[in-house]
Parts: sequence; structure tokens; C-alpha cells
Amino acid sequence: MYKLIIRPILFLFDPEKVHYFTFSLIRILCKIPLVSNIFRTLYQVNDKKLERTLFGLTFKNPVGLAAGFDKNAVLYNELANFGFGFIEIGTVTPKGQVGNPKKRLFRLKEDQGIINRMGFNNEGLEVVIQQLKKNKGNVIIGGNIGKNTETSPENYTTDYLECFKGLHPYVDYFVLNVSCPNVGSHAKLNDKAYLLELIFACQKLNIELSLSDASKLKPILLKIAPDLNHQQLDEIIELVAETKIDGVIASNTSTNRVNLKASKERLEEIGNGGLSGQPIKNQSTEVIKYLADKSNKSFPIIGVGGIHSEKDALEKIKAGADLVQIYTGFIYEGPGLIKKINKEILATS
Repeated sequence: MYKLIIRPILFLFDPEKVHYFTFSLIRILCKIPLVSNIFRTLYQVNDKKLERTLFGLTFKNPVGLAAGFDKNAVLYNELANFGFGFIEIGTVTPKGQVGNPKKRLFRLKEDQGIINRMGFNNEGLEVVIQQLKKNKGNVIIGGNIGKNTETSPENYTTDYLECFKGLHPYVDYFVLNVSCPNVGSHAKLNDKAYLLELIFACQKLNIELSLSDASKLKPILLKIAPDLNHQQLDEIIELVAETKIDGVIASNTSTNRVNLKASKERLEEIGNGGLSGQPIKNQSTEVIKYLADKSNKSFPIIGVGGIHSEKDALEKIKAGADLVQIYTGFIYEGPGLIKKINKEILATS
């Protein structure tokens, strides 16, 4: 029904407006008695065989929602009804910011992709904390954190640490977002020397915040770009070994525009931004496979990028991903995708 009726109607309108409309609709529906139960019955697959234990956390299934969908942590309780094993909120910055000028979100229907240049639009740390205080505890929550756009390079780490400290009591794991192509002056964030500084600073704060109880230590993951070459991926492997960071998310959106069905004129009209969805599926999978093979699978990997079917998810897992995340596939395929992936994992396990 979603692909036949609902999606064609939603795709008639501006993507960003549809996003907020859908949020409001889900919230309203879930306030109606029994609707949440109906969603859980329709979409959830509950089976112990789906459980995955990574970096001290037990995920009820390996299919998560990637960051960027619920930026301000306003819908995670309702989204949990659709069967996600974990939900990543954010990217959160210390101060709220409007992001880049609109229009900044574009569908590539022929490619089953999306280009966005949102620019870390979010309501800021304090608003997100208040939202996370409403957590009903039905799903693992990841906190994806970043820096404010106007922050000067010497204060990047301060921004990350402010978010880390504020969210520490409320999220189950952290993601350092250093690879988004839609924020200004992010070149420093891809420098290995700076990444060492950032990771060590977050790890030090993590220990300080957990002195009274070591179980309060939160796993820290690094989200990387799909456009890294082999030398850069080797540096990531070295970085993980040196810092003992808990894992890697591969991957963020891409600046690549190769082999798209969309016309050159359409792409020029859209302009810059990060590409997600089917067009980056293989690119993301290759990054996962390289990291897993070259490191002898020495650290956990969450695979994301172009998962629109059960087959796509299994390809990521076969390549070396321990968990997977969807975003663009959720928009194009609907909530039934989570159930399909989990059922296929059960059938092949």
C-alpha cells in the first residue's frame, strides 16, 4: 500500500515539507488508542535469534534508523513501533541552528536517491535533552553529535565535548559525525591528527563521567565518508587500533555524482550536497568490505548506504557489517522494509 498509494502522493510535494508532515501524522496516529499496538503487530519481528551484542549493548535486532531522520529526538518513541532495533538521533550541535538556505533536500526518483545539504539544522542540545527525558525505554538510542557551523577550528572539540557531556545520561552510544559534506570548513575533521585529538578527548570525558560506575561508559563510534580512498581507509584502521574506539559507521552521504540516471541539467539545478540511497549502495559496501578484510574484522562496523531491500542489507552484512541502518530506503520503501530485512536475516541464519 505504501509504494502504490502513499508514496506517490507524498512525492508530489516538497521533500522537506513532507518530512515534517509525516512526523506530525505519525505522532497524531500514535496518540490514538491501539494504533501503536497495530503498528507493532504489523511491523515488528521479535525473535531472540535476531539479537546482536556489540560494544556492551544488546540490540533486539540488527536494523536501525540512521541519523538525520529524527534530528531533534521528537519521534523516536513512535518510530520504535516500526520494529527498529536502534534509532540514532541527531546530528545534535550545542546551539540550535537553521542550517543551509532552502531548498536543500531533493529527490532523485529515477535513481532512488536523495541529495541533501541540510547543514546540521537542529534545535540544539538543550531541546534534545528535554526530548530524551521522555524516553520510554523501548529502543536503543544513539546520539550523533557535531559542531556548530560558525564554530572556529580551535573550538571544534569543545562543541563535541559539550554535546557529549549533555547527552551522556540519555543515549546508549555516541557517534562522532566528522564526515558530513554539508557543513562549512569540515576539512580539519578528516585530518588524522585532529581525529586522534577529538577521540581521545571524548574518551577522557567518558571516563570522567563514569568514575562512579564503569557501566555508565558509553560506546563511541566514528562515522566516515564513502568517498575515502584506500590510503585514507588504512588511516581509519590505524586510528581505530590506536584509540580503541568502539566502532565505525560506514558510511555517510557522498559527493560522488557518477553513473546517475538524473540528467546533468537536473544535477546542476540541485547543486552541491550529500548523495544517499541506491546510488551509493555499492560504494558503501566496498568501504565496509575493505575495512573488515584489511583489519581482520577487528572492530564492529555499522553498515549504511543504499539499503532498499533485504538483499541490500544482507550484502552489507556479508561484507562485514555487524548492524545496518536505513534512511533513504525507509523513505522509498516504507516501514515494511524493516520487517522484510529481519525476516530474511532469520531465514538465512
